[in-house]
Amino acid sequence: MKKMDKWNKTTLIQVTEFILVGITDLPDLQIPLFLFFIIYLVIVLGNLALIVLTKLDSHLKTPMYFFLRNLAFIDLGYSTAIGPKMLVNFVVEKNFISYTGCAIQQVIFLTLIMSELFMLSVMAYDRYVAICNPLLYMVIMSERRCYILVAMSYLYSSSVALLVTIKIFISSLWKSNIISHFYCDCLPLLTILGKDAKDVELIILNFSAFNLGFSLFLVFLSYGLILIAILRMNSAEGRQKAFSTCGSHLTVVIVFYGTLTFMYWQPQSKHSFETDKIASIFYTLIIPMLNPLIYSLRNKDVIDAFKRALKYQFKYLL
Repeated sequence: MKKMDKWNKTTLIQVTEFILVGITDLPDLQIPLFLFFIIYLVIVLGNLALIVLTKLDSHLKTPMYFFLRNLAFIDLGYSTAIGPKMLVNFVVEKNFISYTGCAIQQVIFLTLIMSELFMLSVMAYDRYVAICNPLLYMVIMSERRCYILVAMSYLYSSSVALLVTIKIFISSLWKSNIISHFYCDCLPLLTILGKDAKDVELIILNFSAFNLGFSLFLVFLSYGLILIAILRMNSAEGRQKAFSTCGSHLTVVIVFYGTLTFMYWQPQSKHSFETDKIASIFYTLIIPMLNPLIYSLRNKDVIDAFKRALKYQFKYLL
């Protein structure tokens, strides 16, 4: 690293690599925290199993499982972008990440975390169509429309992620190369950005407000219409089935949106990065681990598909 602007009050440095502080800088806690490896393993196995089952099983070819497969891909993607590097920090004294590697990690993470926001909105819309227009469900949620909804989510998210990352990494001059986090996230990077930090912060806050607000509005709108439809049902069994269909999705929506709102809708000056780390662990590791359980393992169709897959494998081995 080459020192620049020697006579300035804040000395800027030219950064070629960053140091990730990790979840904690207390040595006694580093090795026990390697138990996060178990969590990451569950994430990989659970989401891969969901992707394979919904792709191969002929009984899981409905739009709902198409969106679930994409949600599993997203969860697996951003957990893998962060998890392995985080685990390294538990066993090394200093966890380095290259300048380019940090930028790539941020692009992948931002793209997928925003995609999850809009995927949850799309899934809420899917549940609205299934409950309010069951006879036209397969017509409205055609294969073409499903692909368009998913593609729009990925395209928009990747465009915003690239814009934000370019704005942050366009200059190689920084106040420090130490990131007070376990991955390359926007907010910790802003605190060490050499210049134009306020402008970049404003861009991030505006996009965060729009993404959270608009996607949450779509969820509220869908579930508002669902609630009206449920209240009009004469059958108690029908109401119970509708509620059970939406329960898992609503649980994840509340936890996921609540965590992100806590993280990004705060002024930079009021951020406590120790608190943010705990919130980040929740939505980068805990939620991706729970999603296959919440959405799938409590779902009879998925359980039956898993049993068929095991039966086929057992029969094949014999």
